[in-house]
Amino acid sequence: MKILFIARYHHPTTQRKVEYLAQAPDIDLCHIVPAYQPQSADLRPLDEQRRYRQLTIPMLGSVSDPHRALYRTVTFHLHRFRPDIIHAEEEPDSLSALQIVWARRIWAPQARLLLHTWQNQDRRKSRAVRWVIRQTLEAADLVFCANSEAITLLRRFGFTGPAPLLPAIGVDTTLFRPCAAYNGLSEQSAAKSSYTIGYIGRLVWEKGIDLLLQAVAALTSAMPDRQIQVWVTGAGPLQAELQSLARQLGIEERVVWKGAQPPHEIAKILCHLDVLVLPSRTTNVWKEQLGRVLLEAMACGVPVIGSTSGAIPEVIGDAGLIVPEGDVQALTQALKHLLSTPDLRQTLAQRGRIRAETYYTQRHLAEQTLAIYREIVA
Repeated sequence: MKILFIARYHHPTTQRKVEYLAQAPDIDLCHIVPAYQPQSADLRPLDEQRRYRQLTIPMLGSVSDPHRALYRTVTFHLHRFRPDIIHAEEEPDSLSALQIVWARRIWAPQARLLLHTWQNQDRRKSRAVRWVIRQTLEAADLVFCANSEAITLLRRFGFTGPAPLLPAIGVDTTLFRPCAAYNGLSEQSAAKSSYTIGYIGRLVWEKGIDLLLQAVAALTSAMPDRQIQVWVTGAGPLQAELQSLARQLGIEERVVWKGAQPPHEIAKILCHLDVLVLPSRTTNVWKEQLGRVLLEAMACGVPVIGSTSGAIPEVIGDAGLIVPEGDVQALTQALKHLLSTPDLRQTLAQRGRIRAETYYTQRHLAEQTLAIYREIVA
């Protein structure tokens, strides 16, 4: 079975799913990766051990708006590779998805077309965008959905084909694995007098870091006998404003700003945390579509607290605490309860690890994807 897999994976932790797909003996896979700089197409295996080819194709369009970008040479490679399945992790409203639809119609009409959507917010769309969506969804044989709200939205757009709930990206458990202290969590927690609370992600308003800082300020007053630190890992336009807020709240010395970090450093940081918090808030144009950092923390055996924004509750399930988005008091109480209850921390850490390994590993996503490939061409 020949698979033309089109996805914006550049880092090894996200490419892991592609590697697992290519390990199947009946799969001949070519992975197209976009490049946003002038260069010629480059076709090569990543290394001698990998079973698939990676094709880097220059893009025409804006780096900041991938939905409005086009592949420069995709038609030629469709014709040359002659795939049985075109699996394009492109949104139905994107120009690149429309380009793939038209190219497939001419050069690979026999191929099944699989798209992917993260979108869980029903925003107003222009007439042109609605036309693009109609064209791509009429052509698609299947659309993977990253969350349950995306399925609902897809049906509202009129898509009647298969729409399996399967995120494009999971957690790489070869990197994010139980921390060295995981097995001794209960014993260590009982004797703890200091705690490290963590946030990992972009420093933007919708991620709710200001809410976390306010909750920590209240928590230090409620638990004066405990040493409480906050590690904020990430970068973004709100950093100076958040640092100013920490000073105003009197917790400046408790907040450690880690900056943006690569995945292998994120894994190390997670193993220093007692709890990871994702206090996202919904806006008019965005709500949390997955919360991958939750999966990474859960895979490491770190308890998590998340808000009710978007897909967070369905990702966490019963493996963490959920608080209403924007509710500082509820977040403060959840933190206090979790840090004061060693048995709860151990229970949630174990549930989180099991949930991440059962439903969200890159290997699991690859296995589910392979099953869908075989079913759709049967």
